[in-house]
Amino acid sequence: MMLAFFAAISVANAQEFQKADKSPVDIAHYPTDAAKRAFAKTEAQKNALEPKIRVIYARPYKKGRDVFGGLLKYGKAWRVGANESTEILFITDVMIGDTKVKAGRYSVIIIPNEDSWTLKINSENDGWGNFSYDASKDVASITVPTQKSDQEIEQLSIVLYEKSKNVVHLKIGWDTTVAEFPITLK
Repeated sequence: MMLAFFAAISVANAQEFQKADKSPVDIAHYPTDAAKRAFAKTEAQKNALEPKIRVIYARPYKKGRDVFGGLLKYGKAWRVGANESTEILFITDVMIGDTKVKAGRYSVIIIPNEDSWTLKINSENDGWGNFSYDASKDVASITVPTQKSDQEIEQLSIVLYEKSKNVVHLKIGWDTTVAEFPITLK
């Protein structure tokens, strides 16, 4: 009898695997190969690959949609991806525009406009979409002009790269629009 009771509890607690998401999660690192630093041949190479910034985001597809000005309304907050809010981890203090941002985990919000995007770094984490976005929790903001891509970018893409010494660019592209936000490492 006791065995049947525990068997019933086991079955009741069984979890099903969720179906694969249509907007897969991806990670961008700075330096790009930070996750592979264990394979470095020398201690100096390993130290050079110590992570400074990490972005975790879901990558929606364009699927023929009119993205900016259509799917994403100009002047309205966007979570920079799909599903959960996009997350940025600063492993060191940084400067965004004229604002010092302490090392830590934040969410990323973009306000797209026709010729520019405003990046907002927000202290609210673990939200779904923009539903938890509270502008009073913005810790930094910067506006940059957008550029047109020569090729259509089918799936939202993010990369972090060093533009100049201690200045990393957060480059975001989707559809035919690209924006680059400078982040200064402290």
